Amino acid sequence: MSDLPPDPGAADTPLARTLLARLRGEFDRQRRHLAALCAADGRLDAVRLDAQQPACYELALAGAELLAAETVVAGTPAQALDAALGRAYAAETLVSVLGRLDTIALDTGIDPLPLQQLAASADLRQLRRNAASAELLARLGQAVATTEAEIGDVALDADLRLVQDSFRRFAAEVVAPLAETIHRQDLTVPESLLQPMREMGVFGLAIPEAYGGHAAGAAEDTLAMLAVTEALSEASLAAAGSLITRPEILARALLTGGTPQQKAHWLPKIAAGDPLCAIAITEPDYGSDVASLSLRATRCDGGWRLDGAKTWCTFAGKAGLLMVVARTDPDRAAGHRGLSILLVEKPSFEGHEFRVAPPGGGSLQGRAIPTIGYRGMHSFDLAFDGFFVPDASLVGGEAGLGKGFYFTMAGMVGGRMQTAARASGVMRAALRAALRYAQDRKVFDAPLADYPLTQVKIARMAARYAACRQLAYAVGRQVDAGGGRMEASLVKLLACRAAEWVTREALQIHGGMGYAEETPVSRYYVDARVLSIFEGAEETLALKVVARSLLEDALT
Repeated sequence: MSDLPPDPGAADTPLARTLLARLRGEFDRQRRHLAALCAADGRLDAVRLDAQQPACYELALAGAELLAAETVVAGTPAQALDAALGRAYAAETLVSVLGRLDTIALDTGIDPLPLQQLAASADLRQLRRNAASAELLARLGQAVATTEAEIGDVALDADLRLVQDSFRRFAAEVVAPLAETIHRQDLTVPESLLQPMREMGVFGLAIPEAYGGHAAGAAEDTLAMLAVTEALSEASLAAAGSLITRPEILARALLTGGTPQQKAHWLPKIAAGDPLCAIAITEPDYGSDVASLSLRATRCDGGWRLDGAKTWCTFAGKAGLLMVVARTDPDRAAGHRGLSILLVEKPSFEGHEFRVAPPGGGSLQGRAIPTIGYRGMHSFDLAFDGFFVPDASLVGGEAGLGKGFYFTMAGMVGGRMQTAARASGVMRAALRAALRYAQDRKVFDAPLADYPLTQVKIARMAARYAACRQLAYAVGRQVDAGGGRMEASLVKLLACRAAEWVTREALQIHGGMGYAEETPVSRYYVDARVLSIFEGAEETLALKVVARSLLEDALT
């Protein structure tokens, strides 16, 4: 690290761990208190939970930040720079989480004294002075600008390193040269990108080898998915990095609930990228409230007829196969237990509008939604009018009736991990762009990178990116071991918020040029904004998944 010994702050790592352990104790104390406020007869009560939404939201964000800080100081990074960035992140996270817990204490009436004592402690002040002072952050920023080492490096085996390197080369040489044109002209992802990705096996990462995919046996290979996704997302979130998500979700749903015939027929096709897939879940009136979906599937001779609307169905035009979550039980009181999955085949369309009239009758119309970013795949409004699908399209057959919600959720863990990887890829691109510009741009006769404020910004960007990346791979290992479901939601929550901030800072470093479409950082910024919205909108994810899980655990 620039003019620093190999790891001058190593002695502060135990202090960071000790302070985080104390903070974890405070977090758990407030979690138990909030759980008691939200419970009736020993169980969480929906009305009481809703009454405490602001506190639950802060709890979820605090849990995500705390887990990331614990992760980055738990091990011994190979690079001294990563260790220093980890301590800087931990020091700043302590302050952030203390603020969130103080807000919860204010709103819920819990005794704030232990929290205040930790916030005012000499140990915390020492860690902040030693790990995150302006002077040290500036030196860290200089080191980030000059290092050739990987920021936020994670331990990968030799084979996975080769996979990562090959996809980074592909992304730089093939995807990046097309990314700006696709974004600025609002084009559909071209076959010149799709076909090489088919040949590289991108669409089969979540599918077992027995079905033509690349996952060994029946096991997931989350680390490979993370490595590939972040490499592609660095070049373009919309034109490459997001292509894996839809086959991941559909493949997981089929593996969880599909019949043997459906698995044998569809999984090899999905793995080969022919057809391409889209997922139709969200509806105009319900957003992330999956249990309330209302698109109707009505029995008819030989199959089902679909009536209703879907929205934000990404890649629906180009896709040849739609995974449609529909209400097969007309009783709305059945909630999520009345939902099933139907597979809809359709021709592939290049444009922004399409209409399909299947042989069995009815129609499907689609129209791309104009968006500020995330262009290339396009998200569509869909209108089903008596659209016929045969009985064989019902995932799981008769045994799958009413289980569509559960089959869909089986793919959401992978989808959320992928979104965290997408965020990491965009952050890496933004950080590298900011470094290049700051080194080249002269302001008042000196490179922008020579100014302490720029150096501090770069250090904070690098620390946040590194923490999110290291947490994603740590959680990925948990997922591959059969756990990590709630942690996947935590890392998605954290990484997507971080990507917005990192790309914002990168754009700010560019000044006026950052606001120009000709500068890639403007694309990173508008693309990053969607990350906190899809795969579970931030608020829904925080309240209905993360906070609920944290509070349920506190009651056991």
